Amino acid sequence: MTSRKLPPVAPEIIDLVPYKPGKPIEELERELGISGAIKLASNENPLGPSPKAVQAMADALKGLHRYPDGAGFELRSALARRYGLAQEQIVLGNGSNEIIEFLSRAFLRPGDLALAAAPSFLMYSKLVQVAGGQLKEVPLKDFRLDLEALAAAIEPRTRIVFVNNPDNPAGTAFSKAEFSAFLDQVPQGVLVVLDEAYIDFASDPEVARGTDFLDHAVPVVVMRTFSKAYGLAGLRVGFGLGPVEVMEILHRVRQPFNSSILAQAAGAAALADEEFLRRTLEITWQGLKDFYACFDKLGLEYVPSQANFVLVKIGPNAPEVADELLKRGVIVRKMSSYGLPEYLRISVGLPEENQRFTSELTAILQGS
Repeated sequence: MTSRKLPPVAPEIIDLVPYKPGKPIEELERELGISGAIKLASNENPLGPSPKAVQAMADALKGLHRYPDGAGFELRSALARRYGLAQEQIVLGNGSNEIIEFLSRAFLRPGDLALAAAPSFLMYSKLVQVAGGQLKEVPLKDFRLDLEALAAAIEPRTRIVFVNNPDNPAGTAFSKAEFSAFLDQVPQGVLVVLDEAYIDFASDPEVARGTDFLDHAVPVVVMRTFSKAYGLAGLRVGFGLGPVEVMEILHRVRQPFNSSILAQAAGAAALADEEFLRRTLEITWQGLKDFYACFDKLGLEYVPSQANFVLVKIGPNAPEVADELLKRGVIVRKMSSYGLPEYLRISVGLPEENQRFTSELTAILQGS
């Protein structure tokens, strides 16, 4: 093998542990010699993409030889109408992950601090580290974000506070009143990033919505995505909402043409597909109820969720149970990487998929 000398690499990059996504269903089926597996591990929409989005992509195919609209005018216009904002308050991302990257690159310098809950979305820590910053984590309290502790943890070097609502991996959510009280404790010069990837699934009307806080004295940036409720995870369509002065900075670090022609067309069409969203929420909320009924019957502890997944405590044998489910063609998420080795996270699937999971889980735990 040829020996090559590379330029120096920053220590924070050398120390970075790459994000490890779940394997595709096809690869797992090949490895295990099974077929007909179902995936309840990545919080995807089991209905697939919005049919209107699929048609919009088909119509857009003829323009693939052209560069996309670098400003994303049509999609940003649709989002502006939906949320009652100016287009200048919106930035598009290649998934909401890219919005985190924009924020970290723009507002963090080596030695700066960001705050987040623990456990939380793994990409906060990775993208903060890439920017040379440090992530300080504040433990969840009873599986809920401890907003008071987050506010108390802010120090002079803190630049960004990440809060996700509903929370991943717990699925819990805080109220408008709780978020308002939190913002009142945040000092000037700190940016609050509200990750609302799962906000469409929240059934409690008291759950905070970031769009109600964009005029707050503390700058609030709201991150949302089309990956979950709108079924476009494979296209990577995310967006950020916030004050104009913050969005102007994010556009300076955004790569040109970061949102493809297909992504922009599908996002605008999906946003208008109210019937698809209604069906998605109906299936999700019923699926959660079915999961709860199964867990209650088995005597398992779980965290009631405002998202499209549920966290359930299996016990010390949780990894083994997940492996056995996998052998039976049911893919769920182990939670050891989140510091919760006794738990599994289960995404809501189609009714028949949910039934298959609950049946297999029951059989495993009852020794059959």
